[in-house]
Amino acid sequence: MTNNIENIIIPKNAEKIINLLNSKGYKAYVVGGCVRDYILGKNGGDVDITTSAKPIVIEQILTEKGIKVVETGLKHGTVTAIIDSEQYEITTFRKDGEYDDNRHPQNVLFVDDVKEDLSRRDFTINAMAYNYKDGIVDLFGGIEDINKRVIRAVGDPNKRFNEDALRIMRAIRFSSVLGFEIEEETKKAVFNNKELLKNVSVERLYVELIKLLLGDNVLNVLSEYKDVIAVIIPELKETFNCEQNTSWHIYNVYDHIINAVNYAPKNEVLRLTMLLHDIGKPVVKTTDCNGIDHFKTHAAAGAEIAKTVLKRFNVSNKIYDEVTTLVYYHQSIENVEKVNVKRWISKLGEEYARDLFLVRIADLKAHNVEKIDFEIKMMYSFLEELEEVIERGDAVKISDLAVNGNDIKNLGYSGIEIGKKLNEILSLVVDDKLINNKNIIIKYIINNK
Repeated sequence: MTNNIENIIIPKNAEKIINLLNSKGYKAYVVGGCVRDYILGKNGGDVDITTSAKPIVIEQILTEKGIKVVETGLKHGTVTAIIDSEQYEITTFRKDGEYDDNRHPQNVLFVDDVKEDLSRRDFTINAMAYNYKDGIVDLFGGIEDINKRVIRAVGDPNKRFNEDALRIMRAIRFSSVLGFEIEEETKKAVFNNKELLKNVSVERLYVELIKLLLGDNVLNVLSEYKDVIAVIIPELKETFNCEQNTSWHIYNVYDHIINAVNYAPKNEVLRLTMLLHDIGKPVVKTTDCNGIDHFKTHAAAGAEIAKTVLKRFNVSNKIYDEVTTLVYYHQSIENVEKVNVKRWISKLGEEYARDLFLVRIADLKAHNVEKIDFEIKMMYSFLEELEEVIERGDAVKISDLAVNGNDIKNLGYSGIEIGKKLNEILSLVVDDKLINNKNIIIKYIINNK
C-alpha cells in the first residue's frame, strides 16, 4: 500500500498548539485515528493531541497566548482548545486504572512517556503519534498493519475488549469503513467477548452501528460478523436461517437483507431501513402445498419490530418516524404498473416518497435479478418523475390547492365537512381527474353537492 508518511500535513492550529507545548519543554503529538488517516491520505477529521503536560499546565500555556480552553474532562486529563472555531481535544499522557464495567477505567494515572499512553489504545493502527520534530511514533506496528490492511489489537485483544467492550464494535466498524481484515487473534477475541456489548450504552452502540452500515465493506462485515450484530439486534437472529423458497429470491432472508443494505445509498436512514426492512419475515412465513414460501404482511410485522429496535437505541424522533414508515411501506409499491408518483408524494411527503423509491430499488436489487429488471427500471423512472413533479410545483398537499378552507366555507360547508371536501379535491387533483384551477374546482364542487 502506498502511504503518505513523508508528506503528512497537520492542521496549522494543531501545529500551533504542539509548538507552544514544545516551547515550554513538554512533548506533544497529534495522536490516534487522525494519524492513521494522514498515512492513508485521508482527511484526518477530528484532531486529538496528546502531551506530557498536565491539564492545568496546558491551560496556562494556551491561555497566555489568548487561546480559549474549556475544561472538558479534567478527571481524565483532557481539555479542549478552541482556535478559529476549531476544537482540539488535548489529553495528558496517561495509564488507565482497572476497568470494572467493561467500559470506563476506575481512574487514570498521568505519565511522562508517550509509549505508556499509546500502549493503552485499542488497535495498532490507532496507536500512533506524530509531530514534525519526532516524526511518527509507531511502537506497535501500526504502519505495517496499515500496509497489510489488517486491524490488530494492541497487546492482548481479550484484555483490550474486556477493558472497553465498545472496542468490539469499533473493530468491525473499522473493517467496514477501511476495508481491512481483522487479524485472527483479534477476530477470535471479537467473537469470544461479543456478549460484553450488552454492557455498553445503546447510544454508543448506535453510533458505531451507523458508521459500520455506511462503510464500503459493509456486506462482508455484516456477513462475517452477524453473530456480533445479533447481540445488539437480537431480532435479526431469526432471519439467519430463514429460507425464501420462491423464484423471486436467491438468498435467505438475512443474506437478502445485507445485500439490500449494500445496494442502498450511503445514508443513515436508508441503510438502517434496509437492515430492518425484512426483519418481520420469519414471524409471518408460511409454506404452501407446493413448498413455496410466502411472507404476507411481513412489512407491517417488520415495522412493529423496527419500532422496538429503534426505541431500544433511543434514536431521534425523525429517524424513528422515517425508518418505521419506510419499513411499513417498502412492499406497497410491488405492482409498478399501478404506481402513482404524485399520490405517494401526497401520502408521505417529498422526502419520504423519494426515500421509499430508493429503498425499493435496493430491495429489488437483492432479489433474483432475472425477475426484477423491469421493476428496477420503472423505479428509477419514478424517481425522475418525482423530481419533475417537485420542479413543476404540482399540487400534492392541501396547501398547494387553488382553493382554501374559506372558499369551501363560502360554498356552504362547515366544520369537518370543509376538511373532507379539501381532501376530496386534493385526491382528484393528484389523480389528474381535476385541474388545479380555482374556477374549475368551485364549479366542480357546486355541481357535485
